[in-house]
Amino acid sequence: MNPLKIFEEETKKLLNDALQKLNLKTGIALETPPEGKGDFAFACFPLSKILKKAPDKIAEEIVKNIGKTESIEKVENTGAYVNFYVDEEKLKEITIKSILEEKGKYGCFPQKNVKIILEHTSANPTGPIHVGRARNPIIGDSLARILKAYGYNVKTEYYVNDIGKQVVIMAYGEFLLPKTFDARLSQKNQRNKADHRMVGYYRWANEQMEKSKEFSEKISEWLRRCEKGDKEIVELVQTSCKQVLNGTKQTLKRINVDIDKYIWESTFVKKGRVDEVIGKLKKSEHCKNENGAYYLDLESFGIHGRDTRFFFTRKDGTSLYTTRDLAYHLYKFKNSDIAINVLGEDHKLETKQLSIALDLLDIKKKPEIVFYSFVSLPEGKMSTRKGRVVYLDDLIDEAVERAYNEVKKRRNEFLQHEFKERNEEQMKRIAKTIGTGAIRYNIIRVQNEKQIMFRWEDALNFEGNSAPFIQYAHARACSILTKADGYKNFDVKFLNDETEIRLIKKLAEFPNIVEESAVSRKPHKIAGYVFELASSFNQFYRDMPVLKAEEYERNARLALADCFRSVLKNALNLLGIDAPEEM
Repeated sequence: MNPLKIFEEETKKLLNDALQKLNLKTGIALETPPEGKGDFAFACFPLSKILKKAPDKIAEEIVKNIGKTESIEKVENTGAYVNFYVDEEKLKEITIKSILEEKGKYGCFPQKNVKIILEHTSANPTGPIHVGRARNPIIGDSLARILKAYGYNVKTEYYVNDIGKQVVIMAYGEFLLPKTFDARLSQKNQRNKADHRMVGYYRWANEQMEKSKEFSEKISEWLRRCEKGDKEIVELVQTSCKQVLNGTKQTLKRINVDIDKYIWESTFVKKGRVDEVIGKLKKSEHCKNENGAYYLDLESFGIHGRDTRFFFTRKDGTSLYTTRDLAYHLYKFKNSDIAINVLGEDHKLETKQLSIALDLLDIKKKPEIVFYSFVSLPEGKMSTRKGRVVYLDDLIDEAVERAYNEVKKRRNEFLQHEFKERNEEQMKRIAKTIGTGAIRYNIIRVQNEKQIMFRWEDALNFEGNSAPFIQYAHARACSILTKADGYKNFDVKFLNDETEIRLIKKLAEFPNIVEESAVSRKPHKIAGYVFELASSFNQFYRDMPVLKAEEYERNARLALADCFRSVLKNALNLLGIDAPEEM
């Protein structure tokens, strides 16, 4: 159930009836007013032009024509706004009852029978995921969780580039270099993960290409053989890709990201889908030929400069990533109602070119694009090819280590000897939960389009807008309920303090926040909500005794703490962040 929706619909009905009395027909958009100004607000500024009156006078007239209802306790105008105050007793009862009955399902919506393919991450399998691109899987995974909660049938996909030039370069490097090189890479990286080893071959082969024309020609030969289905080359390339991909999967699992399906780029070449795309594009009046390489001239579509030429084949006839990506999108449109791509801001031009090419293929559907700006560290920009890079694995390691040191510092230094070993295991487990949560939250809390400078003092701050602060609020609620050893026969009428009402209203907001985040495709809204929710609980805990309260107040406050624990866990789950029971 969505508690606020009941009151929202009643408010809209009251407004609609009042506007009809004034012979006004207009859309009703409710706003959230500042604290102390009610629960819903209606702005009268747009009506001023229609009625030729001051908006505050219109607000007065609307209030005079508002009818009575059980759900709305009071209506008043403040300047140009009509402010509605919900019946708090009714809101308390509906909200707490809904949360305790629905538990993990609170905030979820009915199934919509709409299929979504959400593609995210899709990093070139030539090495580990670096910090700059860490935002992609975190945004993608969080958005998928939110859309599922909103009732969509969501499948996440990772598009594996197993046939492009970059992976051929890596595979050729591995083919030429002796296995002793692999051992040296392992020793140098001090990490026994395939993706960290394979990036060494990729870098070495890139260096050779810059030095030797013969080496570059050999890469081109392998690329042609790969696209034509040469079994030997295809097997070598895919074996290299799979090694990197296995490492990538391990990294993603460390930050609670699971992908439903891996789509191999070569599939669309083998099945002839790429050739079909090339054949159709060649028939376009915008198709041009430059020494055997085919491209679309996009100048008439508003693209200028060197980017007017959208190449879809090389001179030797082999396809490009952009061509194969078109074939992949045709597959997406066939198998989903909505296709969503999570992409870095550096793909904006490619996305525009893709859209034009789809139009020329007479494809009406278009993918929804969720763009993001990159994550940077104080050390500066990163490049996988040149080796100037900080990997996501390194960031996770450091986050867990820093979290462990912080947890250890906060733990009782005088634990009895027999509990020390158990405490060490607990601290490591908690540190892992806090460290990965810190990374995910510090990245997702910032709006997608804004750049992020990742700083440890922000990510692991136990007192500020961070995962540890929010997770600690959950652990605190769990601790209270464990010490209480249950509650019964509570009555919401004993929850009357300002901090209690504020917390209940914040709990009631959760389904609306899920809807807003899903519809806008903005997962940072959930992050903003969990921080506000945790802050509201901390104020409640600070001001109101729970365990030491009188029986009726105690039981009611325990029920409220239980509701908070449940909703916060649900919300954190949408961000892929664990809610620990102890810290």
